[in-house]
Amino acid sequence: MSQPHPPFSDWMSEVQARVESALSCYLPPAESIPGRLHQAMRYSTLGGGKRVRPLLAFAAGELTGASPEALDAAACAVECIHVYSLVHDDMPCMDDDVLRRGRPTCHVEYDDPTALLVGDSLQSLAFDILSRNSSSDPARQLEMVRVLARASGSCGMAGGQAIDLASVGKPLTQPELELMHALKTGALIRAAVLLGALCGQAMAETERETLDRFAKRAGLLFQVVDDILDCTASTATLGKTAGKDAAADKPTYVSLMGLDGAQRFAGDLESEALDALTIFGSRSLRLTELAAFIAHRKF
Repeated sequence: MSQPHPPFSDWMSEVQARVESALSCYLPPAESIPGRLHQAMRYSTLGGGKRVRPLLAFAAGELTGASPEALDAAACAVECIHVYSLVHDDMPCMDDDVLRRGRPTCHVEYDDPTALLVGDSLQSLAFDILSRNSSSDPARQLEMVRVLARASGSCGMAGGQAIDLASVGKPLTQPELELMHALKTGALIRAAVLLGALCGQAMAETERETLDRFAKRAGLLFQVVDDILDCTASTATLGKTAGKDAAADKPTYVSLMGLDGAQRFAGDLESEALDALTIFGSRSLRLTELAAFIAHRKF
């Protein structure tokens, strides 16, 4: 007789704690040389964040029977890329923010050169972590490295950030906005889901395509909700500066559609994401719950 699934909140807390512990082990010790850089890496990575990408990796791993140990590496690798992007995104040459996860951003707590090196070092660490994952066969391991590299670079997250910076003060159409966020936010979310699935048994091509369809809608949903929260939530709730996109004249789903329109669009995306999971039945329970969490989060 199968064991009942624990409540979503318990599962989420357990995965978040597991990932926090694993990240702490993967990160260089604070006292090792160069100490200031390693301290800044740990400051930026540990003790905060929703860990949505690691949660998605663990949830996708349930579809393919992945072991928690294999998922640790995938989840921590993708989170290192995410944190590196936040550290660089907050710098004065990018979005110039002073608050992240409820405390001073890395360049404020340390300095600009240290923050730049923290991002560089976390990006390298992500691939170091994947290369240590000896539980996967070499071909699968190489595919995981390629998935994360492509999601992080100029055809993924970094490319989306470049479009974002070039779009300040310019009106974008909905297809243009969706393309920007499919790269800036969605590419890494898609990678998290696929990396989690790759940690377990091989999937049929149709299942993999269906899972990727879910990940695309979930990634776009995450960004639309981010835009909504930037207008409706407080700085204290968000842990970062509220209203910053509007103040910087950035194109968002709220500026394009209005608040009501963006909220309706988020509802449509949630429905489409959930529809994509129906073929997996109960195996997709955690992904289903995560889609709802992404859609209805308050921070």
